[in-house]
Amino acid sequence: MKLRSNYLRENITGYLFILPQMIVFLAFLVYPILEGMRLSLYQINYDSEKFVGFANYTTLFNDPVFFKATINTVVFVIFIVLLTVGFALFVASAVFDKNAKYVSFIRGSYYIPVMVSMVVMSMVWSFLLNPANGLISYLYKDMGLGTINLLGNPKTVLPVVIFVTFATNVGQAIILYIAAMIGVSKELFEAAEIDGASRWQVITKILIPSVGPTTTYITIINIIAVLKIFVVIQLLTGGGPNNSSVTLMYYLYNNAFKYNQLGVASAVGVIMFVITLILSVPQLRSMIKVK
Repeated sequence: MKLRSNYLRENITGYLFILPQMIVFLAFLVYPILEGMRLSLYQINYDSEKFVGFANYTTLFNDPVFFKATINTVVFVIFIVLLTVGFALFVASAVFDKNAKYVSFIRGSYYIPVMVSMVVMSMVWSFLLNPANGLISYLYKDMGLGTINLLGNPKTVLPVVIFVTFATNVGQAIILYIAAMIGVSKELFEAAEIDGASRWQVITKILIPSVGPTTTYITIINIIAVLKIFVVIQLLTGGGPNNSSVTLMYYLYNNAFKYNQLGVASAVGVIMFVITLILSVPQLRSMIKVK
């Protein structure tokens, strides 16, 4: 007991330093998650709550729009993560050992879209893709190919939204990869050069394994970001056409603020939380094993 008391007394300063952050973490992250789980079991009106158990989840699983939103969200996650990791690795491995000014230029060029608000970027793309007077539609007509409405076609709307989201956010991944690659020990490259390794071998055998933890981090933050995708959908498609681009977050928004189904919306939030855990935990475990 005396040893435990001495331990607490010796580390009290550290506990005091992390206390404000822990309070914020518990108040704004842990509590909302627990409250969302509780609300998902209730039918909520403006001034009353009625316990309904898992009825809200039953409502979801009987709604074809929910399954469409789930499939679209999984497609978004898979393609955006693969595109982001693949393209960022390609760019970073191509420039990380070049002249410092050139690397800085590449960093800035790709990071500019990240700095701009997603609302602004979505509005710019909305103008470009407008079938009536957008630049892309104009070029299409100018080539004699007639009119085109990429956002109004169920077959093209998902690829377009995926590309817009990818192009807007890939800069962050490129910067993280370049920083990680610059930090790789130069002795490894010197040994590879002595052994006569090609650049492709250096990239696949040294660079990519060395930046594994960065890949894990980028994968996790992109999974979380894509699950929360809303602004692009709201401003470009509104979930259409015919729910072809609706996502779980947009479905949650509609239930909470359009249909006043707060219990159903909370159930969607719980399901998104579970999906995030399922997709992220294996990545975290692999990162811990690497360490």
